[in-house]
Amino acid sequence: MTAPKQPKIIVPWWQDGNTTSEETKEPHFLSKGVTAFFKLIKNWLLFPLSQTAPLTCSEPLLNLMAWDRDIKRFADESLALFRKRVQYAAINAKDAGSVAGFKEIFNRLDIGVVAFKERENALDWDICTIELTDGDISNNTKLIQTLIEQYGRTCRRYRFEVTYPSTLTIASGEFSHNFASFLAQQEKLIALTVKPTAIAHQQQIFIAAL
Repeated sequence: MTAPKQPKIIVPWWQDGNTTSEETKEPHFLSKGVTAFFKLIKNWLLFPLSQTAPLTCSEPLLNLMAWDRDIKRFADESLALFRKRVQYAAINAKDAGSVAGFKEIFNRLDIGVVAFKERENALDWDICTIELTDGDISNNTKLIQTLIEQYGRTCRRYRFEVTYPSTLTIASGEFSHNFASFLAQQEKLIALTVKPTAIAHQQQIFIAAL
């Protein structure tokens, strides 16, 4: 609901009661009273428009809207939360058929879904797992149960997993190494002397390198 702002009534300086006198006179109080009167009239005119929004309407009319949108107030539900559920009733019903839409339903009511898993190998095909933080599931137990009953699929079973966020600090440092490869080689001379059996005198020397 948007409405034009009420213009400020400006009294001429010779009638404002301050400019030409040392004390506030009647024109100042007259302009102030006229401004308050028109502000009151404006609120009266805008009152019917404010009753069309669940977030601003009166509580009896809110209950009528909730009945029309199939929203039931559960025990100990705050009025602000009840107004939100009535406000988003239509779009929540539209989003109930998909995984992404199911997450949006929770987000509109300030519940963050960490993960939504379905058709897991270790579980039956009709079981869906909703992963939430420990704070969300402990502070909104009744609300979560109500959302599952109203927007959950009739052919699905839902279970919850709790996530405990923790902070892990890992120190880092620089390390390095180097290596060198050396090749050692040794040569050894071996002398072989063969005595000839013939008359002629011969000598052969073989050198083997290792």
